Amino acid sequence: PGKFEKSKTHYESDRYIVSYAIGHLVTIEFPEEIDPRYKEWKLENLPILPEEFPLKGLDNTKSQLSALQQLIRRKDVGEIINACDAGREGELIFKYILRYVWNQTVAKQTFKRLWLQSMTKEAIKDGFAHLRGNEEMQSLEDAALCRSESDWLIGINATRALTGFNSRKGGFFLTPCGRVQTPTLSLIVKREQARLSFVPRAYFNLLATFRLDHDQYTGKWIDPEFVKNEKDPHAKADRI
Repeated sequence: PGKFEKSKTHYESDRYIVSYAIGHLVTIEFPEEIDPRYKEWKLENLPILPEEFPLKGLDNTKSQLSALQQLIRRKDVGEIINACDAGREGELIFKYILRYVWNQTVAKQTFKRLWLQSMTKEAIKDGFAHLRGNEEMQSLEDAALCRSESDWLIGINATRALTGFNSRKGGFFLTPCGRVQTPTLSLIVKREQARLSFVPRAYFNLLATFRLDHDQYTGKWIDPEFVKNEKDPHAKADRI
């Protein structure tokens, strides 16, 4: 691709401009940014089901998002290559940036996908030699958007509903709830409850040494009539 000139936000050669996203630069707006009436966390406002999910730039990385916007909208750029991670989140990062910066100039460009399973020099060259068409990535984009929007719907509505319920007698008791964090916390809580409620109980294993001719071996007693008891999970066939 020729020699690259380095700047603060990108690298540029005669043929390519290479820049980066620093993870997620764009996210879905909060409800109160979509409609001011959602500033108050009222149960009667739920569920919040927007027709569209407007996007905003994340505060900490707005300078890089602005740089990408200028690069993508450049008149001399005719093709955009998505080189984000080969997966759902990589597709989401790219497509959200694209939606955010979209205008008539961007609409005239073509889009390709660089799909890498390895970061070796040979793999990168092969990837550029076999760029995927944007239409091939439609199902992955749909899956990525579905995940992102469902996370928003579950997190926003469940958090506000639980917070409203727990605050119904006064005060404000923030009760976060999300698709990932809540089941994970539940696993931890249930395991901790099991640990705290555990009652130790002594048991014995019976081992004996047997001789046969000139050899010997160790045998363990096992109850041949043992039946598993769901009410006593610690009972085992070899425990007395």
